[in-house]
Amino acid sequence: MTKNQTRVLIGDDSAEFGMTWARSLMAKGMYAITRPKNGRTILDTVKSDKYDVVIIEAKMPELDAVSLIDEIRSLKGRATTPAVIVIANYDSPQTEREVMEAGAEYYMVKPFESSVLSVKIERLLNSKQTVRETPPSHIELKNVSYNIHETVPDNIEYVVTDIIHQIGIPAHIKGYHYLRTAILLSVENSEMINCITKLLYPTVAKQYSTTPSRVERAIRHAIEIAWDRGNVDTLNGFFGYTIHTAKGKPTNSEFIALIADKLKLKFKNMPTYTS
Repeated sequence: MTKNQTRVLIGDDSAEFGMTWARSLMAKGMYAITRPKNGRTILDTVKSDKYDVVIIEAKMPELDAVSLIDEIRSLKGRATTPAVIVIANYDSPQTEREVMEAGAEYYMVKPFESSVLSVKIERLLNSKQTVRETPPSHIELKNVSYNIHETVPDNIEYVVTDIIHQIGIPAHIKGYHYLRTAILLSVENSEMINCITKLLYPTVAKQYSTTPSRVERAIRHAIEIAWDRGNVDTLNGFFGYTIHTAKGKPTNSEFIALIADKLKLKFKNMPTYTS
């Protein structure tokens, strides 16, 4: 094993799946080991060494995927935690939602080609490297202050991304990506937020090859997560008290419009396009 090799732990030591995946990953230049399909065994292995990616089954003895992800993310003394890919024997939207909300990066249903797994790992690690190399925008949401240019910044996409992160929306859910795109579109074109159903959702859906109704549901789900799990001080610092607990979480259009408007007000020289 070389110093910079990608380290992958596979929670399946069967010849049919785990060993086959390991051989495929090693053929791609990665370091891969297998362990029995047992949540406690996998956790002990993660504790004993450093891994970039951990592949686990949704349902396992002792600790299921959600419980194991929680245990991994609570480990102390770790600068970084491994990315987790969850494998299932069947397609279950409920299970997928649970593991993705817990922090999994991917949910995959067997059977699939081993090459698909290596492609996902490579994309995952490349995306994490891109995030690490992106310069900070120095946004502080509690005081709603921005240590960036007063005119529209070249890294506006990163500014929006940082806002969504601080509000508390996890990057692994689909609504995160849809919401970021919706905000950017609304910043550029004021008509988008005025025609959210007929214009904004269809435009986002087209970019991601999905449907407007799925975009709407995914964004609503992302906002629900922020309101249920996000930092209250951060939410109040950004949204103020116009949207409070008694009233409940904002609608999709309220959420998108408020962030887009704040950005347009901050960057007054930002060009606005209308159809």
